[in-house]
Amino acid sequence: MNIGPYKLINPLLLAPMAGITDLPFRTLCREMGAALAVSEMVTSNKQLWHSRKTRLRLDHTGESSPRSVQIAGTDPAQMAEAAQFNVENGAQIIDINMGCPAKKVCNVMAGSALLKNEQRVAEILRQVVNAVDAPVTLKIRTGWNLDNRNAVSIAKIAEAEGIQALTIHGRTRACAFRGEAEYETIAEVKSCISIPVIANGDIDSPEKAAEVLRQTGADALMIGRGAQGRPWIFREILYYLEHGKNLPAPDEKEVNYLLNKHLKSLYDFYGETMGVRIARKHISWYCKHHFSQPPEATPDLATEVESFRKSINKIESTAIQLEKTLRFFTTQGRTPAS
Repeated sequence: MNIGPYKLINPLLLAPMAGITDLPFRTLCREMGAALAVSEMVTSNKQLWHSRKTRLRLDHTGESSPRSVQIAGTDPAQMAEAAQFNVENGAQIIDINMGCPAKKVCNVMAGSALLKNEQRVAEILRQVVNAVDAPVTLKIRTGWNLDNRNAVSIAKIAEAEGIQALTIHGRTRACAFRGEAEYETIAEVKSCISIPVIANGDIDSPEKAAEVLRQTGADALMIGRGAQGRPWIFREILYYLEHGKNLPAPDEKEVNYLLNKHLKSLYDFYGETMGVRIARKHISWYCKHHFSQPPEATPDLATEVESFRKSINKIESTAIQLEKTLRFFTTQGRTPAS
């Protein structure tokens, strides 16, 4: 699949997730097989561009090409300026956020709230596309509620305004992340436009990935929550799509190696104070996916994992956090979840 001049090596992308898809996580997922990893959302409000949070989100040091940055906002001129700013700071692809369902985003009529105003959608897309030489992509939901699914209409606008690829999350704005994603709307969009369509939503296993591709006819898949604590999901899906069977799960030694590498990169990137705090959620996700047996079948293990997670959340030292985490994962000696 191509996005502008960039040919992706496979059909798997890491979804942009605020507070999660920072440079360390994007790098790890690319190493695990993701063809593209979209950055965290960068605001179009230029007053915030020089904040520490935004500076970190603009850091692409050592990041593989192509580098994609997502921008969010409601004002077409501001969005165009934000696109230019990010291209000047290393972005090779600009992704426009019209899919975020978070209240703090939608309350200012950004993210998926924009789907209510198709005229504003068209104007934002037009100005951003005209502002930069880099290809521009768009991420949307199926609509703003179950009675107003207008993804097909938005998709046609996107194609007409020069968008190079369209990602669709299979829920409406009102659904947030509740219930199950539906893929019929994505299939309908795919049948109506010629630009690449990327399916997103609830893709958490190789089997599910293959089924979503079959149902939608999409050109690629975007994986978000399924990669949290399980960055190797990309290589598992690729193997399944190629061979029709599951790749053996990573053994304890490899999980510990990846966990060690991930945590150290977070510490280096954020520093002691922020690093230890941001690492906590990733450690929790690794716990969730590392232990294969369900807690209800192994109450002792469930108790140990919960106790460990609580203790980790109290630690303020990166060295102690790393040592305790690796020791816990090693001493449990359990089989990783596939």
